[in-house]
Amino acid sequence: MSSPLEFKNSVTTPSPLFSAYDPTPNPESTVQGENYRFTVISEGCIRYEYSPDGKFEDRASTFAVHRNLPKPKYNVLRDNEGGLEIKTDRLHLQYDGKAFTASGLYCDLVGQEWMQTWRYGFTPGTLGGTCRTLDGVDGRTKLEEGILSPSSITVLDDSGSMIFSPDGWVDTRVKGRIDGYLFGYGGDFREALRIYYEISGKPPMLPRWALGNWWSRYYPYSGEGYLELMDRFKEEKVPLAVAVIDMDWHKVDIPEEYGTPWTGYTWEKKLFPDHVKFMQELHDRDLKITLNTHPADGVRGFEDAYPEMCKVLNRDPSDKHPVNFDCTSREFLSAYMTTLHHPMEDEGADFWWIDWQQGTHSRIPGIDPLWMLNHYHFIDSTRRMGRPMTFSRYAGPGSGRYPIGFSGDALVTWDTLNFQPEFTATAANIGFGWWSHDIGGHWAGIKDDELATRWVQLGCFSPILRLHSSNNPFNCREPWHHGAEAEKVQSNFLRLRHRLVPYTYTEAIRCATEGRSLVEPIYYDYSHRSEAYKNKNQSTFGTQLIINPITSPRDKGTMMGRADTWLPPGLWVDLFTYVVYDGDRVTALHRTLESLPVLAKPGAIIPLESTKEVGNGCLIPEEMEAVVVVGADGEYELLEDDGSGAQVEEVKFSTTKITLNQSAGTITIHSSANHIVKQRKWSIRLPAYTNSFNITAKAGSDIDITANRKQYHTVIELPSLPTSSDIIISLPANPQLDETNDVLPRIQRLLNSMQIGHNPKLDIWNAVKAEGKPHVRLSRLEALGVDAQVESAVKEIMFARG
Repeated sequence: MSSPLEFKNSVTTPSPLFSAYDPTPNPESTVQGENYRFTVISEGCIRYEYSPDGKFEDRASTFAVHRNLPKPKYNVLRDNEGGLEIKTDRLHLQYDGKAFTASGLYCDLVGQEWMQTWRYGFTPGTLGGTCRTLDGVDGRTKLEEGILSPSSITVLDDSGSMIFSPDGWVDTRVKGRIDGYLFGYGGDFREALRIYYEISGKPPMLPRWALGNWWSRYYPYSGEGYLELMDRFKEEKVPLAVAVIDMDWHKVDIPEEYGTPWTGYTWEKKLFPDHVKFMQELHDRDLKITLNTHPADGVRGFEDAYPEMCKVLNRDPSDKHPVNFDCTSREFLSAYMTTLHHPMEDEGADFWWIDWQQGTHSRIPGIDPLWMLNHYHFIDSTRRMGRPMTFSRYAGPGSGRYPIGFSGDALVTWDTLNFQPEFTATAANIGFGWWSHDIGGHWAGIKDDELATRWVQLGCFSPILRLHSSNNPFNCREPWHHGAEAEKVQSNFLRLRHRLVPYTYTEAIRCATEGRSLVEPIYYDYSHRSEAYKNKNQSTFGTQLIINPITSPRDKGTMMGRADTWLPPGLWVDLFTYVVYDGDRVTALHRTLESLPVLAKPGAIIPLESTKEVGNGCLIPEEMEAVVVVGADGEYELLEDDGSGAQVEEVKFSTTKITLNQSAGTITIHSSANHIVKQRKWSIRLPAYTNSFNITAKAGSDIDITANRKQYHTVIELPSLPTSSDIIISLPANPQLDETNDVLPRIQRLLNSMQIGHNPKLDIWNAVKAEGKPHVRLSRLEALGVDAQVESAVKEIMFARG
């Protein structure tokens, strides 16, 4: 029988997943004395250790799996009293050679406008990280620290973390030893995170299907009822990729003497008389399957697997005593995988939802059950999946190696929704980018179609979109259980999520290779601008987009939601409304329920699946659309593959480069390297570009195209062409975004939709269309004394540009 322990998952021995890691520090980078050791990881990161027994930790910790990095440039100066100084281009550390104290160990950040000093024992405030769970949280909650700080210098204390031993098992720290990491990067946040990932290990590649829509609900489905629901989604043309089966797949009606029903490993035959056939039916619908498991109660006497577990562990099954969950036992953990989980995987389960919320303690102090479950389930998942994956909770720094995270049971409230964008983006500060939230909320609250719809929009632009709700029969996430307006919008965004997969999958590969989370705070790119830190719900979505989800109810007068947004310098175009904005300012963006602010700058290129019916499973499309924002040179490389290979180095990617040459006015879809699709039909969408129809295309020779001027954008349709040929679309030289936003017609439509008095509407209309300079029209508008939200919505359009 195979065992997860046979993977030799220590980073110091050969392993399918961790062979590239080496936790032993580079000896050329260490500065050591009898009781201290410093390792200069990089110019901006120094590991500091103090050991009363004179021994130091060279094994991997939950955070640090790779310390053997190239020697950076640094100098060491020693004094006659045992002290020393370490100088790099970024840091100047001073140490007196004694036990660590605030007076004896401190470090200055070099080259900053203002002196920044860290002293041992001080914990600088950071920009936040993430937390283990949002269970029971309504609104904001305190976050653990990240490694990025407005003071530009931070520390990560690794002294208490669990250790991975060379034999593939785990161990605890020696008490009294100090093990910390000092990060000093000024505002160079991406470089700080690069080093963090070098030490902790980058996130792995996700399977492509993980980026599609997940259906989840805590509900006692029958197999027949679940399949009928999946077929209803298909009838509604709403695609799915993952079928989540919450805990009622197993027996929950158990004898009272066995305790609570949360833990279970025996299929409930009353609901699933033939669970193997049921799972095959889901696979036939291009769906992957995850089963929820609460392992805390071990294996009890009523389980089908109980006799086998007892046999494997040399227990007497006749006494019916539970086989307790014991993550500190090699034998139990091996049986836990091989006897409980492998048979169900062989029957069809693709991966597991590890729902552990029973604390951080085990029989051995320092061994965290959540870490054990995340690590060994991840290793073991390679048995069936080409790319390993868990679905569990955040356990601390280093958890980014084990995606995907489940954030807990969300309350159905606006306050909960309002915190999730910030929570998601800020988690990137500690290298945990793959969060899965309960989209729509799990429990309590009230039915609110607008809230549910805004949550789906957030999910569309989140790392993972997993619809979820409780077993209350009135708490539903199917779009058709909402009003007509909400149903239409939710369905459209669920379709859009699958259309985005060519983009999000490429960005997921970037995450695995460069350590860039799909959702990140905008201050990564604008660390020197104070405005970038203020609107906490605003973030990047991949390398090409800025998003700012609407997380509060719409105004009753304007019938629009509002998101206060900082527009970075330059021009920005909204991909839903096609309004072009001048940047370098804060403005209120107002949106009807149909959209949210999704902004791109000139040169942005976003590949999408075409607008034809999108099916289940996130398959590689043969029809594609490229959104291209003219006005600056742009380049994007679309990545696709067949799903094989657990590590980036093992994957043979099909690459398709799309470029915009601004001066020449050409858009080129370059021939694909290692192409998977032999023929592909492309369309090109040009937001806020309606200037010319003098558009031609070549693929070796001239080809017939169709160019249609739509409202505020242009769409170019190409025929199906071989992916082995370059396709060149020629616009007029130096194409620019439309010079105006068609202000008056937009404002007229805006006023027409507002639920306010007819006379105030007419007053506003007369003010904005009157002759005169902009500041004169503005003063006339402000003098009317209309509702503040109405005035703000009109101003947005009036002054989007110029």
